[in-house]
Amino acid sequence: MPNLTGMLTLTDLTQKVQNGEIDTVVLVFTDSYGRLVGKRLDADFFLEDAAAQGTHACNYLLTVDMEMEPVPGYHLANWQNGYGDFHMVPDFATLRIASWLPKTALILCDLEDDSKSKSTMITEAPRSILKRQVERLSQFGFTAMAASELEYYLFQNSYRDAASKGYRDLTPRGWYLEDYHLLQGSRNEDYHGAARRHLRDSGIPVESSKGEWGLGQHELNVRYSDILTMADRHIVFKQCLKEVADSMGLSVSFMAKIGADQAGSSSHIHLSLWKDGQNLFGGTSAAAGNQQWGGVACSDLFRWFVGGWITHVPEVMVFYAPTVNSYKRYRAGSWAPTRLAVSVDNRAAGFRIVGKGQSLRIECRIPGADCNPYLAFAGALASGMDGIKNKIEPPAIFNGDIYAAQDLPSVPANLRDAVSVFGKSAFTKEAFGEAVVAHYHHFYQTEQEAYDKAVTDWERQRYFERI
Repeated sequence: MPNLTGMLTLTDLTQKVQNGEIDTVVLVFTDSYGRLVGKRLDADFFLEDAAAQGTHACNYLLTVDMEMEPVPGYHLANWQNGYGDFHMVPDFATLRIASWLPKTALILCDLEDDSKSKSTMITEAPRSILKRQVERLSQFGFTAMAASELEYYLFQNSYRDAASKGYRDLTPRGWYLEDYHLLQGSRNEDYHGAARRHLRDSGIPVESSKGEWGLGQHELNVRYSDILTMADRHIVFKQCLKEVADSMGLSVSFMAKIGADQAGSSSHIHLSLWKDGQNLFGGTSAAAGNQQWGGVACSDLFRWFVGGWITHVPEVMVFYAPTVNSYKRYRAGSWAPTRLAVSVDNRAAGFRIVGKGQSLRIECRIPGADCNPYLAFAGALASGMDGIKNKIEPPAIFNGDIYAAQDLPSVPANLRDAVSVFGKSAFTKEAFGEAVVAHYHHFYQTEQEAYDKAVTDWERQRYFERI
């Protein structure tokens, strides 16, 4: 989508700096959790130096836990090697105004190792992992188009207030289930109107926002794009929404399951493959094949892609559900999928077929709002490409109540099992490389171990007196 409001060329940025409109450029990348990290540079220094040279950041940023503590056991960075630097290389296709910050531009960076005579990409970096899958897809002659629909909870409490309360007894911005309700949505329009405008003015075209099913839960959707651009938009989207909330004394959470009595927050992934301006899933291209599958007019490519995607869910589940909390979302009657099934326009299915012809696509409803989009998209692409390569047939399209269908395979139940399957999978090692699998196996295992040794409020309430 050309000429998006807020996207900048280097010439645009130079002019805005000279005019005093921009004085700060934020250089960022995501860690393994999907958090943005990086540096704020003086805009003149960026133009004079970093635009051409990039900058550096400590390589421990891909080997820390949630509390930013260095974790031993990684090959990429460790105390033995002294925790050196990554080279942050700006991707000028992502240069944009960060309109929610005063006089600020933002640019996403790729990570390289320049400690040797020739710089090489850091293969374990989330954006690198997705870029590798995009390159593999290009060998088929295809382009992936994608969208991710993010849900989240909005609270009246500030982040600092929420932390001081131990994240307990927070006040949601809504006090009844408001799915699609305009009245309750209007009460939050001060926040969502600001968020939509800031996203639009920062190069992220918005479709809509709406109330969701939980108390204070909402969804804000942005336009689809090529899959790498969509992952970039997803990351900037989350940062924008958090920082806008923070500036207004509010808080927003992308936890997959905020409370046992509340709906989970998802990141539904919509995906299709294109070539020469045509959607190859719709069955209108002779090269893609054309047939009926369970009443759906689609291509062979569509069927095989879905077959590979659903087949490999257990092996890449950690990319869709990366935390212990993620798996608490998969409960019957909760709008989250509990079974690995493909259905037509069924919101209980793990894979929901939507659209037709040029809009035909698959919506995977398994990922939570806590996923790292680079990794989730990479897992989806790798799985679908394997389906095409090996002509993997999907299960029959399911009709009926999926929650009641006990004979369908279940979505993986917990992080511990998902980590084990990921680490042992021959598919993941072939698709992502052994170094990437070893890195993320250790990362997710560390997350599980952190939970295993924690003493929770649930345990104290249950056992303090009565055990």
